[in-house]
Amino acid sequence: MATSSAARYHFSFGPWNISSGADPFGPPVRKEVAFAAKIRCYKKLGFDYVQFHDDDVVPADLDFAATQRGVARVQRLLDSEGLKAEFVAPRLWEHPKTIDGAYTSNSASDRRYALERSKRAVDIARMLGTPNIVLWLAREGTYVREAKDPIASIGRIVDAVDTLLSHDSTCRILGEMKPNEPMDQSYLPTPGHFMGLSYRTSDPSRVGVLIESAHSILAGLDPSDDMAYALWHSKLWGVHLNDQNGEKYDQDKAFGAVSLRRAFNQVFVLEKYGYARLSDGIIGLDVKAMRTTRGDDRLKHLANSQKMFLSLLSVVRRVNSSRVESCRRARDYEGLELYILETLMGR
Repeated sequence: MATSSAARYHFSFGPWNISSGADPFGPPVRKEVAFAAKIRCYKKLGFDYVQFHDDDVVPADLDFAATQRGVARVQRLLDSEGLKAEFVAPRLWEHPKTIDGAYTSNSASDRRYALERSKRAVDIARMLGTPNIVLWLAREGTYVREAKDPIASIGRIVDAVDTLLSHDSTCRILGEMKPNEPMDQSYLPTPGHFMGLSYRTSDPSRVGVLIESAHSILAGLDPSDDMAYALWHSKLWGVHLNDQNGEKYDQDKAFGAVSLRRAFNQVFVLEKYGYARLSDGIIGLDVKAMRTTRGDDRLKHLANSQKMFLSLLSVVRRVNSSRVESCRRARDYEGLELYILETLMGR
């Protein structure tokens, strides 16, 4: 078994994780929090890094000079709070020009818009001092399979990644895959699909993945298996830890809220097999407060998720590796399972 990294973990979340509680079936139930006030919550919670969409930083339609000024203002805010940007993600799923997909749209002009906006996100990331560009390919799929050419679509995604790699020789692309929602079916539904694509890009060494727990569960997979597979390839460069109650809509529940055993296995894989060496030890969260949450409690889901990770990390570090290996050699999987369960129960 690999030895544990001694690196200290850091934590991140995105400003959207402090929300007003609106959903597709109802309006906001909590007051909106100003962006600067959200940023001031990070250190109080023990978080060091901020996840950004491009338009979290500056509006999407600013020219380059105005973008520079806007990014500088955000950088000063981060500096004043002792925070760093973890990544920037182009928000390519909300604009009217991306209703048919961004990189895979049937419209050439809409594909050009998506590429230009993505290159601008790379510029914003460079100004904020992070090489990491996260691509959630939210609309790169179809509602009707015959509506797009699937071979051409995969090629267009590769071309888009290559465009970003050539735009900035220092950036890294992290694919965040999800099998469905908002599209009915995605072209690259799992991290394994995106990693396969990465080896056809112009620089595979700069293309990896960010794995979100709920997205793996939605695909019927165990997140720890996806994480282990990416770690074997040395391509797990980010995580979004959360939880999911079955293969339903994307719930973004607090980490460990549904399955402690599943959460334990994710922490076990991250800790035991060197995630911290590939990611600066950044543990990202992507969790929503329940709609029923009162305004005064709007940060509890973040604090609870961080506490669960640290608690499970303590459990993982108490696991007797020799005992695990002994059970493996003896094929005593019943004994191993009981040992893990009792360890989780503090026995």
